[in-house]
Amino acid sequence: MAKCRVFGIDDGLKEVVANGLYMKHLFGKHISVSVVKFVEAVGHDLPAKAHVHGEEASLQLVGECTVFEGAGEEGDVAVPMAARSAMIIPAQLSHYGSNRFGCEGVSMRLNVVTPPRPEFGPEDSVPYYPLKNRADR
Repeated sequence: MAKCRVFGIDDGLKEVVANGLYMKHLFGKHISVSVVKFVEAVGHDLPAKAHVHGEEASLQLVGECTVFEGAGEEGDVAVPMAARSAMIIPAQLSHYGSNRFGCEGVSMRLNVVTPPRPEFGPEDSVPYYPLKNRADR
């Protein structure tokens, strides 16, 4: 039988890059939910690579970011997100982001994607994040 699941946004994050990137992810039947937390100490040196997936709703919780629409080239359209703002990213739109850190030294987002992102791996694993220097999953 299906049950509701409650989770703490900033609890139980897994280290993806020491002192730079922490994440967790959960799956529903038709969605994946991820918390992405960049820490300024190393997080400012972790560029994301352009990627595509299903439709995404993203809520910028702390700090700010800019989402770029495109393949990672000069002239890509920049869409800024302030803290406590949300964005819908259409399915299969190539995009990537850049973080700006709040006074806490953090940039943190909650992302919901449908269909679920299989590249994240099992819920108990360290999630995949599309960093520029990483291979695709």
